[in-house]
Amino acid sequence: MNILITGASGFVGKAVCQTLFNNNHRISAIVRNPAVVPHEYEVINANLNANTNLGDVLNSIDVVIHLAGRAHVLNDNSVDPYKAYAEINIDATNNLATQAAASGVKRFIFISSIKVNGEQTLNAALTELDEPKPEDDYGVTKLEAENVLTSLAEKSTMEVVIIRPPLVYGKGVKANFHNLIKLCKTSLPLPFGALHNKRSMVYIENLVDFINTCTTHPKAANETFLISDDEDISTTVLIRSIRHALGVPAWLIPIPQQWIVSLLKLMGKKTLAARLCGNLQVDISKAKTLLGWKPPYTFKQGIHKTIRKN
Repeated sequence: MNILITGASGFVGKAVCQTLFNNNHRISAIVRNPAVVPHEYEVINANLNANTNLGDVLNSIDVVIHLAGRAHVLNDNSVDPYKAYAEINIDATNNLATQAAASGVKRFIFISSIKVNGEQTLNAALTELDEPKPEDDYGVTKLEAENVLTSLAEKSTMEVVIIRPPLVYGKGVKANFHNLIKLCKTSLPLPFGALHNKRSMVYIENLVDFINTCTTHPKAANETFLISDDEDISTTVLIRSIRHALGVPAWLIPIPQQWIVSLLKLMGKKTLAARLCGNLQVDISKAKTLLGWKPPYTFKQGIHKTIRKN
């Protein structure tokens, strides 16, 4: 099968390309920096936007996996943050998908975000049936891109699959998770020994396996899926697991959760407080029942494979 992957040089993109290539698919990889992509793929050097012309490339493609987008930024300094997100997450997606449909592409897989559903859960895990409640420009533009794709699927023969992952971790992870690993390596005592929150995450090889499933499964057509490791982990368990994989003593001091939340809010770190202490649970029952899929790796296995390779 001929598969076009955008964002192929990114954290998830590189893993998706390698897995699908190993499964004997022909990979066309859209990247900004061709030097970082293996020569086994057909490399297309392109900066995706509302005017990018990929008609000739798409004519031979069966499936598009659209990973490229403007990533979430905690402190966005853009003059118009919404416009900056919209140009990439909505306009470029619309342009690519419209050309794909016109070229006869059979299926378009869009990697969205759990931020479409919201930032936290209270009494129940999020499902695909919940009303979307994005709270920032990133989440809003991902939802609007989903709506564009759903509308296009209704007017064409191209099938659309939407996947909303939570935090993705694994080999080569960057940003906050990478910083947490660095912190855990110090063996300093940490005040996170009494956090009882529940957060869903997804190990990169679990996410890639699910994307691979969605390239061919007939029941994935025109569906939206939430995905995770199917294990909800507290920040305390996460740090303990990372330190165990590193061979470092846990050294976690049981400071009451509310004290940590209050202190971080006083420091102007409300978002950090929510990430460390808040709940964000994802229900993946639909993926399991409709597609018969289950994560091939447990959370414990994912953490050990991540640490062993970082």
